[in-house]
Amino acid sequence: MNDDSKVFGQSANAIPARDWIKVLSNYRDPDAVRSTFELAVTVVPFIALWSLAWASLSITPWLTLAISVCNAAFLLRLFAIQHDCGHYAFYSNRSLSDWLGRVLGVLTLTPYDVWKRSHSMHHSTSGNLTRRGIGDIDTLTVAEYRALTPKKRLYYRLYRHPLVLFGLGPLYLFFIQQRVPMGLTKHARYWVSAMCTNAAILVALSIVFYFGGIKPILLIFLPTTLLAATAGVWLFYVQHQFETTLWDVDPTWDIHEAALNGSSHYKLPAPLQWLSANIGIHHVHHLYSRIPFYRLPEVLRDHNALAQINTLTLRESFANARLHLWDESSKRLLSFAQARKAK
Repeated sequence: MNDDSKVFGQSANAIPARDWIKVLSNYRDPDAVRSTFELAVTVVPFIALWSLAWASLSITPWLTLAISVCNAAFLLRLFAIQHDCGHYAFYSNRSLSDWLGRVLGVLTLTPYDVWKRSHSMHHSTSGNLTRRGIGDIDTLTVAEYRALTPKKRLYYRLYRHPLVLFGLGPLYLFFIQQRVPMGLTKHARYWVSAMCTNAAILVALSIVFYFGGIKPILLIFLPTTLLAATAGVWLFYVQHQFETTLWDVDPTWDIHEAALNGSSHYKLPAPLQWLSANIGIHHVHHLYSRIPFYRLPEVLRDHNALAQINTLTLRESFANARLHLWDESSKRLLSFAQARKAK
């Protein structure tokens, strides 16, 4: 443990978030060999399971569906690798990172350049009530909700319902919304990103249809993609939507404090942590997004203060699905029922 880590050995909350930046910069450099290994152990099983699922079509569609469900985990991990490419945390070579991200974007149905820009905006405004927008799950304050008309309250309640957020939401986001550069339609480069990704997806699905008909699309492509999308939306939700998260307004909002205290440390079982590429260590990621995902556990091992902040277990996380409104007075995320009782 270096001298810097000794300084930060007590409590992460007791230290200004900005002061962690120098410490975390020691973990920012990706290892090309390690990154290539992580890519291989994700791509190879993904392709193998796709092939196995296709072969099983001649046996029973239930086996095909079961294999496809399992393969969603590897598609989720591919999205996490694409995510690191967007932060230039996977390879030091930016051109290599961008082109790998664009290729993976075809598999994840995500236009890479569009996503990279919108995700950058998410990082730069996360937890800022004054600048809510692209890349966020819509969150109202208690006061804002009370000021709505009954009709708009109903719309918001429907939007925040788990069946919409984690059921219809992933379907809409990945199959419809991401086909156009939402929020960035005035920029030609993002239209190029979206349309080229769409064209590549169409070509890939046409090849699958030519050789296998509709069954591989219905029993392999759709369930694999939908389940991975649902898991991805859930992970994004719990990373920022927890009771003691941090929201603030300009000019008191601080990007570093919001990153550290407004992002959770989602402590998943080891297999799930591996399949999600350590994205649950989200408070460290938001504080220093250039750290490769495979080095995030190293940060927690070296700095126990960061390992103990904003912890959220798998069991605890399910309760967060009923939190909907930010209470500016108590600095807590509340359910609709709790908000009714709040003064």
